Amino acid sequence: MVEEESTRTVLAGLREVIEQQGVFCALYSDRATHFFLTRSWRAGGHTRLTQVGRSLRQLGIQMIPAYSPKARGRSERGFGTWQGRLPQELRLRKITTADAANQFLRVEYIIQFHLKFSVKTGQRGTAFVPVRRQDLDPVFSLQHECVVARDNTVSFANRSWQLERSKLRGTLAGCRVTLHEHLDQTISITFSPHSHSYCWINR
Repeated sequence: MVEEESTRTVLAGLREVIEQQGVFCALYSDRATHFFLTRSWRAGGHTRLTQVGRSLRQLGIQMIPAYSPKARGRSERGFGTWQGRLPQELRLRKITTADAANQFLRVEYIIQFHLKFSVKTGQRGTAFVPVRRQDLDPVFSLQHECVVARDNTVSFANRSWQLERSKLRGTLAGCRVTLHEHLDQTISITFSPHSHSYCWINR
């Protein structure tokens, strides 16, 4: 549980599931802006994905939007097993913080939930597929395309980074690179498959 749903918290939650269980086929969600672009944005000719959409596409996961109120309600309530039960369980235990709630979920609630509601499948095995990628950090980062300035620097959100010279090429001036904002607040910069060293410039 988190204080507020956002792109970062959604990415963190998806990564936790994928690392523990594997890659799934599709994600059925509401049409919040961190999942899907707004209608006005699409009408303006924009076709790019959200950060969540791009991450899932990189893993081959389909996104399915819930359009009807009934569909969204079933998804959010977990067919009556989540929203109708979990808040009451938290109140009974006088749990008032996200950290305490997460501890309760991991240690007690999820185990009891599966014992009560899980249904034996008609087939053996699992629909989850093992993750083939070795490094999920770039996938679950906020990615921003930037153009390297003539002085071999990259600027984003009022911050600048000086790229160090590499054996690949002396300068990347004029090239498009990808700046990754990782979930742990660190930054990395890549040019195609290559990662580049940099130093932060305080301007």
